[in-house]
Amino acid sequence: MKKLALLLLLLVSFGILAACGSEDAASSGEKKEEKKQVTFGATSGPYTDMVNKAIKPVLEEKGYEVKVVEFSDYIQPNLALSKGDLDANLFQHKVYLENFAKEKNLELSELISVPTAPMGIYSKKFKSLDVVAEGASIAVPNDPTNAARAFLILEDAGLIKLNPDADPLTVSEKDLQDNAKNLQFKPIEAAQLPRAVDSVDLSAVPGNFALAAKMDLLDALQLEDMPDQYRNRVAINTKDKDAQFAKDIKEAVESADFEKVIDEEFKGFGKPEWME
Repeated sequence: MKKLALLLLLLVSFGILAACGSEDAASSGEKKEEKKQVTFGATSGPYTDMVNKAIKPVLEEKGYEVKVVEFSDYIQPNLALSKGDLDANLFQHKVYLENFAKEKNLELSELISVPTAPMGIYSKKFKSLDVVAEGASIAVPNDPTNAARAFLILEDAGLIKLNPDADPLTVSEKDLQDNAKNLQFKPIEAAQLPRAVDSVDLSAVPGNFALAAKMDLLDALQLEDMPDQYRNRVAINTKDKDAQFAKDIKEAVESADFEKVIDEEFKGFGKPEWME
């Protein structure tokens, strides 16, 4: 009987130890799942800087390990996101994101808009748009979306008048109702617009290309009053909209620390409506 009792005691002990081992393994597994990592993609220049300086530190304070991947084009960041190589990216405005996702049949969504470098009108010939000469040449982007932005800046500056019924997202030279200065429009590739400042009277340069060319945004004769559709967004896969990392990225961008870095290091960037 004593031997039987001892045997039963040993079996119970082994059972308890096995259960504890299982709980420890489960606990270890849970801890492993709780490890937080975010891979963030951004284009070279100001938006990689924004992730590194204004978003990454806040996420790290929340316990995330953040990897930043830098891209040199506007195609790969969305493809990498859709494949799961990235958790989020930052480089594009709403119009581009929606068009790209539709064309490529991707399930991508915006998470939150961020301060964005505005397009500006630059010149080495004129000190003010008030003194622009008759027949002055102006280089504008040759893609419809950015060209529309250029025409809206010129209208805000009082140099042209556009058809009030025209769609502001697609407005073009065809929608001109008045061109009092007889401006000569020269459509060229957006990336070449900073160089065009040397060869034309005026050049409408998107903010990202201006910064890449080491231009000072505050040197522009006029910066655009940017529609919110043209402010860059943090984009994620639609399936991750309710994920905790997505909520934490949004909180990071909404934080006081983020805005402090923007105010100190990204002067001239137009803030989205939610920040104003």
